Amino acid sequence: MKKLLIVYYSYTGGTAQMVEAAAEAGRGEEGTALRVMRAADCEPADMLDADGYIFATPENLAAIAGVMKAFFDRCYYPLLGKIEGRPYAAMICAGSDGENARRQLERIATGWRLKKVIDTPIICTHAQSEEAILAAKTIGDDDLERCAEIGATLSAGLAMGIF
Repeated sequence: MKKLLIVYYSYTGGTAQMVEAAAEAGRGEEGTALRVMRAADCEPADMLDADGYIFATPENLAAIAGVMKAFFDRCYYPLLGKIEGRPYAAMICAGSDGENARRQLERIATGWRLKKVIDTPIICTHAQSEEAILAAKTIGDDDLERCAEIGATLSAGLAMGIF
């Protein structure tokens, strides 16, 4: 049985909805066990136990969320050279742009020598005011479907030995 780990952080609920869609779709694949963990709780041993990953984060101030950064800081060196070649995908929830958060996350994954198997979507909420940025988010059905495809694709690819 292959293991897919989703590591995420969510503050206003948008990223959590994206993760829920990916996880629900990924759990439908026989041959893959799926685990969802908050970034604050994920340790190097959890990463070592998985065969593939989905990382999901909001963009905060043109970067990945601080909690995700702390996860990467905590796990990066203990895992360096130990997870090379494993497949990953990522999802970014952003108010406007999201590009720098995507670059930052993908650069970290490149340092680990992970294999990106799906282009990283940026789900844009168009939140621009303080009130909108801090408000609870609702992710649209089309965007949730994109996230579900990521979960299903990674899960199926692991089960079939493609990744």
